[in-house]
Amino acid sequence: MNKIDFAIGIGGENGQGIASTGNILALIFARRGLHLNAYNAYQSIIRGGHTFLTIRAGDGPVRNMGDKIDVFIPLNQDTMDRHLHLLKSGTCAVYDKEKVTPGKAADGVQLCAMPMKELTKGNKLAVNTAALGATLQLLGIESEALETVISRQFKKKGDAVIAENVAIARAGYDYAAQNFTAFSWKAPKGAKPLGIITGNQATAMGGAAAGVKFYAAYPMSPSTGVLMWMAAHARELGIMVRQVEDEIGVMNMVIGAAHTGCRAMCATSGGGFALMTEAVGMAGMIETPIVCVDVQRAGPATGVPTKTEQGDLWQVLGAGQGDYPRIVVAPTNQLDLFQTIPELFNLCDKYQCPGLVLADLLISEGTTSIDPDDLDFKVKIDRGELILPNNGNGNGANPASGYNDKTYLRYKNTPSGISPRAVPAVAGHIFTAATDEHDEDGTLISDEFTNPQKRRIMVEKRARKMEGVIKEIAPPKLVGPEKADVTLVGWGSTEGVIREAVEKLAAEEGIVANQLAIKWIVPLHAAEIGAILGRSKNVILVENNQSGQFARYLRSETGFAAHGHIRKYDGEPFMPHHIVEAVKSQLAGTTRLSVPVHEVNA
Repeated sequence: MNKIDFAIGIGGENGQGIASTGNILALIFARRGLHLNAYNAYQSIIRGGHTFLTIRAGDGPVRNMGDKIDVFIPLNQDTMDRHLHLLKSGTCAVYDKEKVTPGKAADGVQLCAMPMKELTKGNKLAVNTAALGATLQLLGIESEALETVISRQFKKKGDAVIAENVAIARAGYDYAAQNFTAFSWKAPKGAKPLGIITGNQATAMGGAAAGVKFYAAYPMSPSTGVLMWMAAHARELGIMVRQVEDEIGVMNMVIGAAHTGCRAMCATSGGGFALMTEAVGMAGMIETPIVCVDVQRAGPATGVPTKTEQGDLWQVLGAGQGDYPRIVVAPTNQLDLFQTIPELFNLCDKYQCPGLVLADLLISEGTTSIDPDDLDFKVKIDRGELILPNNGNGNGANPASGYNDKTYLRYKNTPSGISPRAVPAVAGHIFTAATDEHDEDGTLISDEFTNPQKRRIMVEKRARKMEGVIKEIAPPKLVGPEKADVTLVGWGSTEGVIREAVEKLAAEEGIVANQLAIKWIVPLHAAEIGAILGRSKNVILVENNQSGQFARYLRSETGFAAHGHIRKYDGEPFMPHHIVEAVKSQLAGTTRLSVPVHEVNA
């Protein structure tokens, strides 16, 4: 655990500049070399409603939003009323004394009432700036750090605006120094400055590193950030970006682009992916590699568009009717998203099948610190058995090596299931690509007659690819003591919060726990997972959905039924204490199903 670990909660209405305030703090902390994790709980309206942003920082890795708030900045009365009861002794609330009135606070909570009208000289838009100045003083961070970021933030608005906001920041800083008691500890400095990144940015950057040259999307929260990054950098990176009329068009355009030989990608959320599924099946049938990212949000239907959930697993597992190979992966954090996209593209190219990424709002819209050195854009590119005109990729077979229109078999039945893949315009490599079942050369079986032998050969050929895929992806490993009182199993974005819960169980409760985080969903390392869980004393499965989707999938693939379950489906992510308390209850025999409630938004 970190020696210094603190969190700031900023709340108010949409439109009060909460996100930009959080961005300023994140930049200051990252430049100071602090690790951070930020999560914004907001509503799907432009103005009004309630928004609460948590930024947690520390001197070591910060994998989730944590359990506590040290500095509370309520920008309106509603936020004060909702969250003041969460503050414990040694924390503080910074607020405008003319606009916000605190209720009864716990003993030891410092109420930092500020005369914002006086400090901002009547500039209502700068209340956040004054509050930031006071916050940095309480944390022991120099005011110059805020002034530097303000200068960058308001650069386009001119020197006068910069000077005004710098003066207000200093006023807030000085007022806090004269009237409030700073924390006994000071925010430390790290060894080197860090960067900050969201999961959507990481996804887009991973696509750029993988060599994506075509990106299409229909804007759908919470995946829209991928489209925004791609559009902003399309020209300099040589990527064609298209905002399409709907998700049906998106997937068909992506498949069309991939069919011509370029790497193509899209991102959506569950409702959009529902429209894409028939076309995903087409990609499986014509063996065209594409990558689609599903940033999960709370469903069904429109559901709760700005809240997180792990509810799309079975939709992705069943995408497109019939049997066909697909690769499904659930990255565990923002850096993992960046690194996984190029790896997935290589696998999809090599095995000529769709690749589906299960992200969620928590990691895709969440912000984290990152060491810029970890963003490797010079990754290995493997296009597999791709044949381009004039052998343009230097990787596939030579068009002049004996193939002609009569001998080229696009869907050749090979031991690996992988066939030579020529793109349109390669001389001597004509074939039919259609959604019907076909022979090795692409002849449609339904046009000939339904030949049962040929149909069986093609189904088995495609299926054999997965035997190769599973050998190339890393099986999950048990993290923590081999012998433990409880093994916590999660998938995707729950990895970080489970890891901290394991640490808290040991340090605070004397309970020895370990963790198994599942990333690669299809194909699943069933034998390895089954062996690990078979040796485990008590297995509890943690997931962000109501029905236990991964629990059912795990049982179907391995025969293993978890001893207990922790499920959360109120739209908000797990906090470490949710898991700790649930484990204690289940080990005590009180229950085998725990459903924590996110009391921050009570």
